[in-house]
Amino acid sequence: MKNITVAIDVMGGDHGPHVTVPAAIKCLARHSDLNIILVGPQDVIAAELKARRHRSSPRLIIRQSTEVVAMDEAPASALRNKKDSSMRVAVNLVKSGEADACVSAGNTGALMATARFVLKTLPGIDRPALAAVMPTIKGHTLVLDMGANVDCTAEHLLQFGIMGAMLVSAVDNHPNPSIGLLNIGEENIKGNDMVKQAAELIRDSHLNFYGNVEGDDIFKGTTDVVICDGFVGNVALKVSEGVARMISTTLRDEFRRNLRTKLAGLIALPVLNAFKRRLDPRRFNGATLLGLKGVVVKSHGSADRFSFEHAIETALQEVRNNVLKRITDQMQLLHRVAA
Repeated sequence: MKNITVAIDVMGGDHGPHVTVPAAIKCLARHSDLNIILVGPQDVIAAELKARRHRSSPRLIIRQSTEVVAMDEAPASALRNKKDSSMRVAVNLVKSGEADACVSAGNTGALMATARFVLKTLPGIDRPALAAVMPTIKGHTLVLDMGANVDCTAEHLLQFGIMGAMLVSAVDNHPNPSIGLLNIGEENIKGNDMVKQAAELIRDSHLNFYGNVEGDDIFKGTTDVVICDGFVGNVALKVSEGVARMISTTLRDEFRRNLRTKLAGLIALPVLNAFKRRLDPRRFNGATLLGLKGVVVKSHGSADRFSFEHAIETALQEVRNNVLKRITDQMQLLHRVAA
């Protein structure tokens, strides 16, 4: 089995090396075919490894970088002025072939701009899309775009559908995943012109197109993949996160209201813990920037060690299952059919 190398932006995210380094160590212990390159200031990484009673090895390499992209830094500024940042160096390692994938919890806009500038898009792909897994009643579904492209054309949504289908097919071993187009109603007459045109294009393609789906269909698990433009996708994501926090806070407040509710909470604790595990957002951490000539995974900035491990696992799965080649092959098929 071929070893897979993942470059990690150690300094990215709210917690930096205190999360990224221990997560990398855990993943190395779990996967014998995994190599990791820790990118960041050598003294900082070495100190964190020492604190974890670990050190660099042939499977765990330190790559020096001297700059850090701040979480609130403008993407254009990071791209232009931070050419030796841990984020930029990690992406460069994918470009050079030293790494098969890059994982960062850093500034989302800066990562998207840097990755697109350095790696470029796959043949036939106009724009990369941010794809994330969301929990459903049936398990999970892939949603894209989650915010990389605010304005899209119908052709872009078709490309998102192809990329999403290939990712689900590869990672979930699903040969023919269903595709849903996020809309304000299921009927073909619903939606704006761009969405209607996209539905026609996807319907005429070789994809397994279910049709239009509504917002609640995401969590019903109606389709394996849901596609939309980045504006709609990001709003859907943030609304979902807000509702989850509201439910969690309300349950906690109600169970703490008085002695009787506290006792009820104690009795219900096993069910509540199972509910929490099933919908734990940390298990779904790791949004993929699909459509680039390299695997790039964006972790949530506030990720803890457990959550960041899942982002690394996402990158590993995509490389193992050759997602980039699958997307390229499907785009070539689309162009042959169109010709």
